[in-house]
Amino acid sequence: MLKALLTDIDGTLTDPSRRISTGSIEAIRSLTDRGVRVVLASGNTSCFMDALCKMIGTDGTFIGENGGVFRTGFSGPLHITGDQGECKDALGILQAYYRQKGRELELFNPAYRFADLAFARTVPVEEVKNILRDHPVQVIDTGYAIHLQSPGINKGTALVALAEEMGLSPADFLAVGDSVNDIQMLRTAGTGIAVANAHPETKAVADYVTEKGYGDGFTEAVKKYSSYFLAR
Repeated sequence: MLKALLTDIDGTLTDPSRRISTGSIEAIRSLTDRGVRVVLASGNTSCFMDALCKMIGTDGTFIGENGGVFRTGFSGPLHITGDQGECKDALGILQAYYRQKGRELELFNPAYRFADLAFARTVPVEEVKNILRDHPVQVIDTGYAIHLQSPGINKGTALVALAEEMGLSPADFLAVGDSVNDIQMLRTAGTGIAVANAHPETKAVADYVTEKGYGDGFTEAVKKYSSYFLAR
């Protein structure tokens, strides 16, 4: 039996225009109404995640910054697992490099990040990886942004710590995602689902790949596994 759902947002709950689908919200609420814990996971900031949890109707538990932060419930403390200092040093190297080329990186909400740093995909990700190859950071391309994160930190490692705080095991979770930054999350959870639009590497580790993509695929996954959830 499953006891909780863990889901990515962009490309998983959304449509191709990055708008959260009505079907996704209804699917989540079909679980929360039964007392099933629903956890949102993203590369986004904690303040964004806080607002989204309220709007969708979950209990406020989330994983943010690609596993660099997590929180249980709206009133729980924010746990920061990444080392942003190393990310800031790496970002400074990148900024200096691209400024020499007359380019500026477009940063995404640096004042609201605690573990990682993110910027627009306006520069080649492989070039970024090459520039930072000798620095202690990992470069994550989510398909929506490029993130600098501490090595060894991901949504999967956050799931392990979060599950313990929730009194659950990672095996109790159904995880749904689409991007390469969801791979460890799908591997760590008891059951991993990739929506049809997922990256081939993400599909390769999934226990099931939906026939539909984006939010429709998420809704399909919830319907398929609905009977496996054990309500509180």
